[in-house]
Amino acid sequence: QVQLVESGGGLVQAGGSLKLACTTSGFTWGGDGTVTWWRQAPGKDREGVACLSRNFRGPLYGDSVKGRFTISRDGANVYLEMRDVRPDDTAMYVCAAATTPRVRTTTWNWSYLYELWGQGTQVTVSS
Repeated sequence: QVQLVESGGGLVQAGGSLKLACTTSGFTWGGDGTVTWWRQAPGKDREGVACLSRNFRGPLYGDSVKGRFTISRDGANVYLEMRDVRPDDTAMYVCAAATTPRVRTTTWNWSYLYELWGQGTQVTVSS
């Protein structure tokens, strides 16, 4: 059974840092494996934050987090390191995995391509 479990969320002051972890179990990174961090704040659409795929030359990031967030992988864990956080980074952060080759550099933030989702971890940034 494939599972994704997020951890590391919490309350952080603006300008601070936080590191989230997505622990994957049963997920195969071979072939077209992709893991993406998403976030959703109340009243807002789900937003792709950062993506890691064997098919890409490097990680991909949403425009709002470029230069501040870093996605990385260590074995079964996919991390999202958040630096210089802002109040508008407040959201539920969820990791999701896909195995379809349809996830490409132009479609990585199409949520319907992801078949496996975690429960999420809440990040709250205080001003």
